[in-house]
Amino acid sequence: MAKPYPLAFKHVRPGVEKGRGARTNASGRYESEKRVRVDDGWESLEEDFKKGTQTRVTLETPRRIVTFNTSPYVGFDRSINPYRGCEHGCIYCYARPTHAYMGLSPGIDFETRLYAKPDAAQLLAGELSAPNYRPRTIMIGTNTDAYQPIDRMYRIMRQLLLVLSDFNHPVSILTKSSLIVRDLDILAPMAEKNLTRCMISITTQDRQLARAMEPRAPTPQRRFDALRALVDRGIPAGIMLGPMIPGLNDAEMETIMEKAAGIGAGYSAYTILRLPLEVSPLFQEWLEAFAPTRAARIMGHIRDMNGGRDYDPLRSRGGEVKSHYARMIMQRYRLARTRLGLEHGRDRTPLDLSLFRVPESLSGQGDLFG
Repeated sequence: MAKPYPLAFKHVRPGVEKGRGARTNASGRYESEKRVRVDDGWESLEEDFKKGTQTRVTLETPRRIVTFNTSPYVGFDRSINPYRGCEHGCIYCYARPTHAYMGLSPGIDFETRLYAKPDAAQLLAGELSAPNYRPRTIMIGTNTDAYQPIDRMYRIMRQLLLVLSDFNHPVSILTKSSLIVRDLDILAPMAEKNLTRCMISITTQDRQLARAMEPRAPTPQRRFDALRALVDRGIPAGIMLGPMIPGLNDAEMETIMEKAAGIGAGYSAYTILRLPLEVSPLFQEWLEAFAPTRAARIMGHIRDMNGGRDYDPLRSRGGEVKSHYARMIMQRYRLARTRLGLEHGRDRTPLDLSLFRVPESLSGQGDLFG
């Protein structure tokens, strides 16, 4: 089995905000004017970096909360995202380009200019009560993490779970946050009815690498602890090995799977790094700073997987694995999964749709029939 090898990391050089993943904050691709930070010669820029950009939250009032999709690349047709942007600051996050639609940067803005949807639970109850609604599993955590740090204050995720529980509606959750243990009292009874399953995203066991790639996400050990808490309460739980970055963290794949299986994880899945739109220059900028001796080799593997480009969804997300390195990761993953008795995430028994019903307090059926 391949063993993790030491990383040639550099210390964060001056001009990098502590606790943030992106190193820059370039304007979004739709903006006519481009922003560039320039020092005025009085060290004001350096002081600005030391102070850091404070997280700001804007309250959003959407008309709907359940998003439907027909994408061939995902295994679900509906999802909920209670927040836009994510304070975890994962440098590789494929959701970063969505901030450009808000007139903001996929860089620092994505981590610091957040949007919360406090009416999400109320909207959800209304949409699930619609006469033409037909239940299928709702995915939460597919775009940004619903359990990111600001949910400690807004608690939108807990409110959503209460609604889903009242409706007996199945939900699948993906998170890299240990905050999920706050809601065990809701998730455990739902699990008894086969209404929920949860996945914890773990990319590395190296705290130094995790802090660099995912600066405001919980440490790897806290994520394993959250996995154990889910398992101990009888909640079907697994791990997402995502993303595997060729030449950076993929050597840890088997050891992460072994530890998760030892805790009691029942299933697993993995993804390989994707670099759409603004994610590519942000990731490469980070990579050159933190793993300079291997940056060219890592990007070479990524481009080989994408037909010479930084990102090609037809190649990197299609059914056929086309590069040697990607095929090797796939084979290693399958061998480890079989050896450890882990199911593949998409092969699990479906959640129960038959229990879905509109609560009497909303439907009035209790009063109507006595």
